[in-house]
Amino acid sequence: MSGPLRIVGLGGSLRAESTSRSALQTALDGAAGAGAEVQLVAVADLGLPLYTAEHAIPPAAQQFADAAHACDGMIWSSPTYQGSVSGSFKNVLDWLILLADRQPAYLTNKPVGLVTTSGGVQGLQTINTMDFIARSLRAWSVPVVLPVSQSWKSFDPDGRLIDESVAAQLRNLGSEVVRAARQFRAEGTCDYAEERQFAATRR
Repeated sequence: MSGPLRIVGLGGSLRAESTSRSALQTALDGAAGAGAEVQLVAVADLGLPLYTAEHAIPPAAQQFADAAHACDGMIWSSPTYQGSVSGSFKNVLDWLILLADRQPAYLTNKPVGLVTTSGGVQGLQTINTMDFIARSLRAWSVPVVLPVSQSWKSFDPDGRLIDESVAAQLRNLGSEVVRAARQFRAEGTCDYAEERQFAATRR
């Protein structure tokens, strides 16, 4: 496969002032800065019904599934609701059952960056939930994750990110997804040797 890497971001909430969508856009900016083509898919824009096998397949679900299958990596960003991902975010991922019969199936060997925004301090639980989902879809979660706790400190009332330290971490996460995707494309795997070498120099 040749050409630029493509990273698809999924996230946001049903709120107009979605901090998780703002965080996702910043992470995608980092991916773009690392040389990837990026696409943001907002949960609110898809308007998907709750998944059930009896539904006719909504065009938006098929388009999202096609984009997810064709991309080189993803970034997921969900708000933290009751210590987990939002129902609307999980519902979109449930529609990836449409990739069950693809070759390879689901999100096989795609790196996924994980982000959450939370009003409290339970964001890591949401990250863990997304990690479990990524594994079930045969994707790889990159080790750089970002739970933005007490998000009211980092975002203004309109959902805009105002904390440059958090923004830099999000852009770094986006660039790491691109690095991992590039290695998957070239080698068919990602061993994070570069991260281990970097960590060793800091000891």
